[in-house]
Amino acid sequence: MTISRNMEKIKTEKRVYKVSELTRYIRAVLEETFSQVWVEGEISNFVKHTSGHMYFSLKDEQSVISSVFFKNVNQNLKFKMEDGLHVVCFGRIGVYDKRGQYQLYVERVEPKGLGALQLAFEQLKDKLRKEGLFDEARKEKIPYLPYRIGIITSPTGAAIRDILKVTRQRFQNVDLVIDPVRVQGKGSELEIAQAIKDLNRFDDIDVIIVGRGGGSLEDLWAFNEEIVARAIFDSRIPIVSAVGHEVDWTIADFVADLRAPTPSAAAERVIPKKEDLKKSIENALARLKNALLAKISTKETNLRQLKESYVFRQPLNIVQQYQQRVDDLAKGMRLRMGHIIEMSRSASSSIIGKLNSLNPFAVLERGYSITMKLPGNRVVKDVRSVKKGDRFRTKLSKGEFISKVERIEGGDKHGRD
Repeated sequence: MTISRNMEKIKTEKRVYKVSELTRYIRAVLEETFSQVWVEGEISNFVKHTSGHMYFSLKDEQSVISSVFFKNVNQNLKFKMEDGLHVVCFGRIGVYDKRGQYQLYVERVEPKGLGALQLAFEQLKDKLRKEGLFDEARKEKIPYLPYRIGIITSPTGAAIRDILKVTRQRFQNVDLVIDPVRVQGKGSELEIAQAIKDLNRFDDIDVIIVGRGGGSLEDLWAFNEEIVARAIFDSRIPIVSAVGHEVDWTIADFVADLRAPTPSAAAERVIPKKEDLKKSIENALARLKNALLAKISTKETNLRQLKESYVFRQPLNIVQQYQQRVDDLAKGMRLRMGHIIEMSRSASSSIIGKLNSLNPFAVLERGYSITMKLPGNRVVKDVRSVKKGDRFRTKLSKGEFISKVERIEGGDKHGRD
């Protein structure tokens, strides 16, 4: 009624308004009329300012309305705002005085056709998958029989009770290191991520189980937070994710080295049954014993055959055979060596005969002599190199003598005295 009376008053009274006055009046009218409104549309021109405030437009096929989502009310938004997303916004209509522009002041946003948490889940899942956090190639193998297991869960929840029960039933010798955390509610994701980092400081923890019992998507949301996913990815210790029931899947399940449908199943996959191990060891020992007995039996048979062989029955005969063989080889070697020596002697004699035939002293045996002039022992070949009074040494086949020239003949045509 107040707005209607004001409108009638404007029509009947002539008044000139300042722009700011008119803007404030329009703002009051809009805020009074549309103080709580739901608006459906598609996000466009989305911008997140460094201040944390979000600015965007909502549009349909015919119109567009500017919208602002302030930091103090958008901090709990689970999904990512982006262009093209179809949403339903709750808020109020107001006017931005400086521009004289009406806009929607958003207080809450819900995705159209898909819950906010489910959308946030899909968005983060797609982001981490593209970064490679889900790749099978980088997942660690869970040790077959861990000595010490880290447990990250609520100390009062059903999950820890289930894990302890399975441990008692399967292998009580395994050590459990429990890092208690909140598994739902604001800040629980920080506790879970920090617990993973804390357990990674220990050198003797072989595997970590992270999980909780079942619940709604909201209850399990801590395990869908990016900080938990990255803590699992960065862990050097293999991690088993055991969140909720078998039908529940979280981001932690995709990043973990192994996903178990429940905390009980996680304990069963990590801890083998002691009785099964005993049976395996007993079977292995039985197989080893049978193999050794078979080996011994084979060796005994071989030994028996050797004892009954000719070698062991007549060992001296074998030795004598080899002794005779040695004698035959020695005899053959002596004959061979004698033949070689005889051939070498014959060849040597032939060579010596040839050398003797070339020996200048051999002609002395036939009555020749060699005359050498003194001093110097130079062989005399020509009488012209001799003069009266020279002294000579003459070598015969047997001995030698010294002589002096008294007369020279045949040195020239007339001869010399």
